[in-house]
Amino acid sequence: MTLSDRKVLILAADLFEDMELLYPLYRLGEEGVAVTVAGLDDQRVTGKNGYPVAVDTTVDDVSADDFDSLVIPGGFAPDKLRRSETVLALVRAFDAAQKPIAFICHAGWVPISAQILKGRRATSVSAIRDDMVNAGVDWVDEAAVVDGNLISARTPADLGPWMKALLAALES
Repeated sequence: MTLSDRKVLILAADLFEDMELLYPLYRLGEEGVAVTVAGLDDQRVTGKNGYPVAVDTTVDDVSADDFDSLVIPGGFAPDKLRRSETVLALVRAFDAAQKPIAFICHAGWVPISAQILKGRRATSVSAIRDDMVNAGVDWVDEAAVVDGNLISARTPADLGPWMKALLAALES
């Protein structure tokens, strides 16, 4: 299977970290990956720095069965996303299917709330390190951390290694 056969779902809500959504959106597209942006509703979302992104669909209208991977950008959006039982069920479904779940910065809050991180190795922005550790994560301070199907990164400075890890997972 080539990358052009792959489908990736990106979760989005207002106040996402602009680069953490836009970089995977465009980088995956450059590789021919079909990318779908799903919001909590059908309204466009706006990043912390004001960049608007149209959503393609809502989280209510997607299934993990239809995608090869999930991307969760950081910013303040994860705090909204983790309050949605639909989002948490999606994350659990991706994890149960062992499909890559890539999350960065504050996005660790979403898999924490989905309760899939206990006993797993991951990273995040240092501001939520305690949250990660309290959820049972073996937290490490590295640019990109891969533990099975989980691919995590700390901050926008780690976008390159994070995307390389996700692309490698999609190629396998």
